[in-house]
Amino acid sequence: MRSIAPVLDFVYPPRCPACGGAVAEQGGLCGACWDDLVIPSDPSCAACQRPFGDNGPTEGAICAVCLADPPDHDGIAAGTLYTETARKLVLSFKHGRRIALAPLLARMISARLPPAEGERVIVPVPLHRRRLWERGFNQAGLLGRELAKQGYGTLCVDALVRNRPTPSLGGLGRKARARVLQGAIGIRNARRSRVEGRDVLLVDDVLTSGATSRACVKVLKRAGARRVTIACFARVLDEALPHSAASSSGPKRNARDLSVPGAT
Repeated sequence: MRSIAPVLDFVYPPRCPACGGAVAEQGGLCGACWDDLVIPSDPSCAACQRPFGDNGPTEGAICAVCLADPPDHDGIAAGTLYTETARKLVLSFKHGRRIALAPLLARMISARLPPAEGERVIVPVPLHRRRLWERGFNQAGLLGRELAKQGYGTLCVDALVRNRPTPSLGGLGRKARARVLQGAIGIRNARRSRVEGRDVLLVDDVLTSGATSRACVKVLKRAGARRVTIACFARVLDEALPHSAASSSGPKRNARDLSVPGAT
């Protein structure tokens, strides 16, 4: 592939997948878009990895959200926080069908993954078959495949099944989201043995309210998973964004101002 790279670059000049600007090589981001990405950092919540900021509590502290409602999951590994550039990448990947972005997004996720304790199974958040037919691919499955290629676990793409289509959860409260998702996600019986007693990496592109991932975690834990870590490319945490984080143009905005495609 390296031998034909100069020819490929001549025919298709490298462009930033977020803004379209010129870049040095295929699949990379320009400097301005890299600067807009916000990588979660320590100190952070020991339960959910919510960043505390430079002046936050010491290592091992639990955030107020997890203290009020202890999570069922065993941690969240997010490649970035949800900014304008992260939104553009997700839109290009999921709705623009630029599936070649999967390796880049997966590498950003893998940089935040904790070490596995034993054999790790990678399980994508499932799409209903109708949505899968319409889109032609499951974006979470593509990310999971790349993480497996990078050596972060064994992919089990069909461990979970979405029993019925569900609407976007944007704008719904927590109880309403739970009602919509009740019984919508289940374990595939033929894959139950792949999950039982193992660490599971639950993969999705964007983590917004966490309702869908919460439903998946509960199903996986009932199926006998030892630990379930949620892995996503972008996490919506507007209160964790630095005050200087802004869109590429116009006034400064936080994640709450940016529409989240297929909010879950």
